[in-house]
Formats: sequence, structure tokens, C-alpha cells
Amino acid sequence: MEQMELYTIVFIAGLIFGSFLNVLIHRLPLSISLFNPVSSFCPHCSYSIKWYENIPIVSYLLLKGQCSSCSERISVTYPIVELLTAAVTLLIFQKQPSNYEFFLLLGIFYTLIVLSFIDFKYQSVPSYLLIIVVIFTLLVGDTMATLMFMGGFVLLELVTTFYIQTIKARITDNPELENQRALGEGDIPIAGVIGGLLGIQLGVTAIFVAAILALIPAIYNLFGKKEIQTPFIPFLSLGLLIVYISEFNLFGLFV
Repeated sequence: MEQMELYTIVFIAGLIFGSFLNVLIHRLPLSISLFNPVSSFCPHCSYSIKWYENIPIVSYLLLKGQCSSCSERISVTYPIVELLTAAVTLLIFQKQPSNYEFFLLLGIFYTLIVLSFIDFKYQSVPSYLLIIVVIFTLLVGDTMATLMFMGGFVLLELVTTFYIQTIKARITDNPELENQRALGEGDIPIAGVIGGLLGIQLGVTAIFVAAILALIPAIYNLFGKKEIQTPFIPFLSLGLLIVYISEFNLFGLFV
């Protein structure tokens, strides 16, 4: 089989898995069973979607982003997740890991995609998904680096939260800050995933990239005077993906 044909098959398989990840993203936060109903359904009218209306990307385009039953808009998140999953699958495949590593890496990045989109929508993620992604990382990554990065983020969260709740709250005379935390609890396990997969230098680089990316919506919200909390898991995941694929090392710039 020629390389291009193999890449095409991998990409299409990624699209199919992306369709399943959409199911997880929609159902898990709402505690909807993955098996009842088995078929996908419209979140607006509960119309049971036919198989030919559920072909990744193709069906969305043919239906013009609308439900065939109630004509309500279908979120653009669905094709984005499918394309992202396909791209991630192909990029990991091109890194040519062993079969064992390949499937564990897919498990890690697929879980991160689910976590990221849930975090975007709800600013809260299921704890069991965090446990799963950390376990996968321990099986394929550096255990010591995983624990170091998690411990580092715990310390960072303690110090920053103390500053916000104690010092900043008094300076600004804003009592609402007294209950605000600097980081979400889900950020700490994801930091461990980054350290475990990338090691110390690349891990720090990935977190730096994530922080830079997270500044974009934060600045936008600041100028728009919107009090919107920026979820960090999506940016940590994106920083991990960028550095994992490119192997960009921030420390290499100073050597």
C-alpha cells in the first residue's frame, strides 16, 4: 500500500473516531447513557439521526449544518472535533511510534480532545477522564516527570490562589476574589500529562506555549469588558500537541 493511501485510511479512521468523541462530549457532562439510545439524536428535537445523516463532515455539509427534522442549527463544534481528531490521528501516526505507544498516545490525545471541549462549554470536567488520561500517561511516559509537573502546578496554584484571595482581594476591595482559585483542579493532572510525555524541557516549553495561547482570549475579554473565565485545559492540550509534533524546545534558543 502506498504511503498516501495509508495516510488517507488513517485520516478517515480519525474522522470516524472524531464522530464518537462528539458523542462523549455531548453525553458525558449530561450523564446520558452511551448505549441508550445507541443512535445519535438531535439535541433540539430528539430526532433519531439516520446513519447516512451521520457521516463525518459529509453529512454536515449536505445538511448545511441543520437538523433534517427541525431545521435547527447543528453546532459547528461537531465537524471541528471530527477534523481535529483526524488530524491528530494522522500526526501521531506519522511520528511512527510502536503499536503499543501509538494506541496509548491516541487514548491520551482523544481524551484531551474530549476534556478540552467539555471544559470550553462547562468550565468543569469529569474527574474520571482526568484519572484515565494520567493512567495512560504513566503507561507510556516518564513517571517522575509526571509527578514533578503535577507537584509544581499544585505549588503554583497554592501561591497564586493565596495572592488572589488575600492580597489582590484587599487591594481591589473585591470580596468576590476571596473565593476565586487561580487554576482549575483539572489543570494539575493535565500538567502531569505534559511532563510525562515531553520531559522537563519540552514540558516547560509546552506550558509556556499554552500560556501564550491562553492570553489571546483573555486579552479579548479584557478589552471587551467581559467577565469570562478562560478554560486552561484546551490551551494546555494544544500546547502539548504543538510541542509533541514539532519538538520545539524553548531552552534550545538560549544554547
